[in-house]
Amino acid sequence: MNFSPSAIALLAYGIVAIAGGIIGFAKSKSKISLISGSLSGVGLLISGIATAQGQGWGKIAGIAIATLLVIVFVTRFLKTKKFMPAGLMIIGGAATLFVAILTS
Repeated sequence: MNFSPSAIALLAYGIVAIAGGIIGFAKSKSKISLISGSLSGVGLLISGIATAQGQGWGKIAGIAIATLLVIVFVTRFLKTKKFMPAGLMIIGGAATLFVAILTS
C-alpha cells in the first residue's frame, strides 16, 4: 500500500466525519447525524484505502463524497451561521479536496 497524501487526507476526513456523527448524536440525540456521519465516514475510509492500494476509483469516489459533504455543510452554515460543526467540516472537506485533487 502507498499512503499518498490523497489517501491520508481521505482517511483523516473519514475519521472526522465518523467522529462528528457520534458527537452530534451524543450532544443532541440526532440519529441522522450518527447515520450520515457514519455512512459518509465509512465511504471516505473505503475510498482512502482503495486510493492507498492504487485503485483509481477510490480517489474519484472520495472526491465525490468530500464534495457532497462540503455542499451540505455550506448549506447548513448559511442556514445556522454557526461554525460548529459546519465550519469545521467545510474546512476539512476543502483541505481534503485540495490535497486529493492536486496530489497523486
